Amino acid sequence: MLGNIDFNCMVSYTWFLFSITSLCLVFKNIFCIHIFMLQKGRNALVDKTYRWKFPIPYILGDDLDLNAKGCVHQAFEMYRLKSCIDFKPYEGEKTYIKFEKRGGCFSSVGDQQDGQILSLGSGCDHKAVIEHELLHALGFYHEQSRTDRDDYVDIWLEQVTPGLEHNFNKYKDDFITDQNTPYDYESVMHYRPFSFNKNESVPTITTKIPEFYNIIGQYLDFSAMDVLRLNRMYNCSGPLTLLDQCAFEYPSICGMIQASSDDADWIHTKSSEGSEDHTLLGRCRDAGFFMHFSTMSGRPEETALLESRTLYPKRQIKCLQFFYKMTGSPKDRLVIWIKMDDGAGSVRSMKKIQTFYADSDHSWKIAHVSVEVGVKFRYAFQAVRGDPTASTGGIYIDDISLTETRCPNAVWKISNFSKIMETATTDTYIDSPRFYSPEGYGYGVRVIPRSTYTDYTGNYTGLYFHLISGENDVVMQWPAVNRQATLVVMDQDPNIKLRMSSARSLTTSEMLTSTGDYFWDNPSKVGTLDPSCDCYRGPTWGWRNFIKHFDLRRRNYLKNDDLIIFIDFEDITSLIKTEVPVTFRRIFTQFRFIVLYSV
Repeated sequence: MLGNIDFNCMVSYTWFLFSITSLCLVFKNIFCIHIFMLQKGRNALVDKTYRWKFPIPYILGDDLDLNAKGCVHQAFEMYRLKSCIDFKPYEGEKTYIKFEKRGGCFSSVGDQQDGQILSLGSGCDHKAVIEHELLHALGFYHEQSRTDRDDYVDIWLEQVTPGLEHNFNKYKDDFITDQNTPYDYESVMHYRPFSFNKNESVPTITTKIPEFYNIIGQYLDFSAMDVLRLNRMYNCSGPLTLLDQCAFEYPSICGMIQASSDDADWIHTKSSEGSEDHTLLGRCRDAGFFMHFSTMSGRPEETALLESRTLYPKRQIKCLQFFYKMTGSPKDRLVIWIKMDDGAGSVRSMKKIQTFYADSDHSWKIAHVSVEVGVKFRYAFQAVRGDPTASTGGIYIDDISLTETRCPNAVWKISNFSKIMETATTDTYIDSPRFYSPEGYGYGVRVIPRSTYTDYTGNYTGLYFHLISGENDVVMQWPAVNRQATLVVMDQDPNIKLRMSSARSLTTSEMLTSTGDYFWDNPSKVGTLDPSCDCYRGPTWGWRNFIKHFDLRRRNYLKNDDLIIFIDFEDITSLIKTEVPVTFRRIFTQFRFIVLYSV
């Protein structure tokens, strides 16, 4: 639904747009500590004695906000997806990380080997913030602390709030190491331009290359260099939960094979005008490939089966994500199969998982297929030719990934989003269709293409979550509390390890509306009728600064001009009580600390 926004019917929760350095909330007369430094002359980044052994034991303190606990688990999953870093619940180990709610976001650097605190205070319940603090715990300092930083950024100390100049110290290369990697303006460990400034309109950091000024201090996700350094430092041979991915850019097609028992083969095809791949969208000469099965000739019901290499899972649950396009007959089909170990060592037991049918939309679409298998297996794409006489095209697949994670609960694609951003006013909004959570709650998302929020980078797009009346409301629990809603704007980079998707989460509670009703009560009771869906949409809660227009335009968020949003809504009541007892012996005695923010 596209319409004008009525702000009287909305509650806007604005996540504070912190700079990395101001993530520590400041309380009167209390120092806010961001990172701790080791007492020894070498930090954990260099000294291998401060490297962790995996999995890292952790405790979620009961004083943590429930939303923060859910976000910690999200951050854990990102580490597993992009590295060999793993975490486990504490079971009496000597060394561990305890997450607590203290005065801000802070962490010690490296494994203290006797237990340590990682604080997630108010406003720290953000996946990228937690990734940042865990990188400190794993042994990383801020990017602008590098020995060579003056080659890449200018620090304007005269613009720094008096007494806070130490936050811009740089360190010698016998104290920290850059892992033999170039300076990274995009690192999640970099300060923003206005960090610790005394004049709100004058920056303390500027970039030698002006194009990176709006990039430093991003809080989307790990940068590609962050991932490289993390894996290099911990000698990771590969990520834990990424089983397979393929963009079909090479003739080897990632080890996939053509089945011998079918009628035809998939064809490895180069992008051409009118038939572009999804990876590069036909923008590169002699590059941009996909797999294609023509349905314009041959006999009806002929098939082609493309199988992956044999895979060896560690988890039961998996998510197969891929992009596909069907431009042929409405009777054409794309069938996803799993070929499993038959119990005797042979991978030959077949199971049909999901079927996709052609429709009038001939553009690239994203698909997610949930798979559960605990034995060695292959996944397969079967193309089925429908009616050749009615076909003018075929079936295309590209940019595949298979992860040992849950698929998103809902996916929403908004087409032509660049044009929408350009023409929208601040009271323009788009409402999603109704989605259902695994429990049965109806919900939706409201997108404000051009929100009222602006900063030095320009305009922002806002995202808001709301409940929607649905077919299960009579049996659902009301109000719907202790449920975490997570919204993700997908970075469509073909390499899942390099994606920097923007994610935010909120957790429902028993808060009240201005009229005294429960905010998350049955939408039929507290919502507003939407004639377009003949449903009631509840009050909205979200972020007017969800993502910058600057970021939307510079990465792969708008590939094919499609904005893709993932939504999850899950019960996290089980995380209310998570703390387990531990004996604190020498915490905060092994190191001194540097105050990064004080009043």
